[in-house]
Amino acid sequence: MNLLEDCDFPAPGTHVDLAVSGGPDSLGLLVLALEARLRVTVHHVDHHVRPTSGEDALYVRDVCRRFDVDCVVHDVRLETRANFEALARAQRRRVVPAGALTGHTMDDLAETVLLNMMRGAGLEGLSPMVDDTTKPLRRLRRRDVHAYVVAAGLDPRYDETNDSVRFRRNRVRHELLALMNDVAQRDVVPVLARQAQVLFEERAWLDDLSRDDLALELGEVDCRQLRTWAPARLTRWLRVRLSTRTEHAETYPPSASEVARALAVVRGEVVACELVGGRRLARRGQRLTLE
Repeated sequence: MNLLEDCDFPAPGTHVDLAVSGGPDSLGLLVLALEARLRVTVHHVDHHVRPTSGEDALYVRDVCRRFDVDCVVHDVRLETRANFEALARAQRRRVVPAGALTGHTMDDLAETVLLNMMRGAGLEGLSPMVDDTTKPLRRLRRRDVHAYVVAAGLDPRYDETNDSVRFRRNRVRHELLALMNDVAQRDVVPVLARQAQVLFEERAWLDDLSRDDLALELGEVDCRQLRTWAPARLTRWLRVRLSTRTEHAETYPPSASEVARALAVVRGEVVACELVGGRRLARRGQRLTLE
């Protein structure tokens, strides 16, 4: 099996930054990137949360010496264990160069679809990673990447937190997907990936149809005009206009309840409503303002 054929790497000779933890997925990313003849700089983030994290950093350095590639180890400290996954992800994005490639596979995509489904995500959440060029292994299966790494003579590090049921993603990985496979009597990961691809294509089409709408800022449209829009059109516009963006370039659309409150403002049922982040959407002279 030639895994490289299903990877989405840039042209040979391109310099890339890789996020490498020492686990099998990220090691597969490293070896495949070298097979694709890319110029590589490895970035490893040591959160100092697990007792063995220092050994992981040493291992990644050793692998990089073996392949004669540059390695940068980033030492970060998490102030709290609360919401660990989100905090760790934010810290990684803070220290690792923007656009760094990660070893996410089709299995990660499927898990993300299910996680987003459980929190009530829209089309964006149900079609993740599909066009994300920072995830060049997104069409590969995790098991194939792991086998490829072993065949390359590498002994990946094992992160024991990947088995902890404290983390929702692990329960999706080890329990929910196994149950879905049993109920469907088939491997549902490719099914979820195909569904994500279809939804992504429909989302791209809707984005094209709504291009003129999305160029309009909140205060540029009279609410009397907005009230003539189809509900789906108006909701889509509000989700974009009321999204928040973090300092780590993560975009979060408003929740369904926030959109419902915003719709009440547009329809004239209330004058204003509160949104997350201390924001207030108000209607003045039939124009919307966000404070």
